Amino acid sequence: MRDTRPEGVLIQDLSVIETTESDDILRWDGSHVYVEHDVYHNGQLVHRKYRRKVTPEVARALLSVIVKA
Repeated sequence: MRDTRPEGVLIQDLSVIETTESDDILRWDGSHVYVEHDVYHNGQLVHRKYRRKVTPEVARALLSVIVKA
């Protein structure tokens, strides 16, 4: 199920409202944990599969869960 957030963030410098869609699946590229997002400005797709990195704190928490399993 895709996560669609209808509310957006106003980017003053560009005069656009930015929204994103994500499937919220954590991915690993060999060095970083990330989630892919499709980024929209005023409803128009501007970036498909934008990688938003997971913070180091979240990555460490995930690692501790995986190691315990």
